[in-house]
Amino acid sequence: MALQENINGVLTWPNLLSCFRFIAAPVLGLLAWHGLPRTYLAVLVLSFLSDVLDGFIARVLKQESALGTRLDTAGDVVMYATIPVTAWWLWPDIMRQEAPFIMTVIASSALSAIIGMLKFRVFPTYHTWGVKLAAAVAASTAFLMFAGGPTWPFRLATLICLLAAIEQIAITIVLHESRSNVRSLWHVLTDKSKSSQRAL
Repeated sequence: MALQENINGVLTWPNLLSCFRFIAAPVLGLLAWHGLPRTYLAVLVLSFLSDVLDGFIARVLKQESALGTRLDTAGDVVMYATIPVTAWWLWPDIMRQEAPFIMTVIASSALSAIIGMLKFRVFPTYHTWGVKLAAAVAASTAFLMFAGGPTWPFRLATLICLLAAIEQIAITIVLHESRSNVRSLWHVLTDKSKSSQRAL
């Protein structure tokens, strides 16, 4: 019975949606390698949807867990590390043209993660509102760009991603210990202020 309960606790819909991105990453690699842009974009959309829905469903079904948070973050890392490489195979001209903006998104995200790991010795799993907004905007504008649309929306999304990364770095600086599912820097500062008042 205990084993069954443990399995049920792991095999939840949010966790399965997060794990979908681990499966989608090599599939995207194969599709890109074989030059199948339409199918690639279809799988990419499903991957983006899994990223949007896993946290939402976890909250609705009350299936939030430490494992789910780690799977969500790990799935994001795998997915967003896969996209630049595989997209280069399919759209090298676009990737070359937008390289400064793409590198800004990658570098800012990596820097915020590295700073968190250096301070807390664990990968940050804040999942702030800013990061969620940045991911949604970057994903939708990247899809538009790869589908033959304009590139300026992605360039605008780069600024949003940069601001979200700066907020994450500020959160890491303010926090004394690692936390998950932090809504925003404002919430962290508010909680810190309340704790200080209680201490007095």
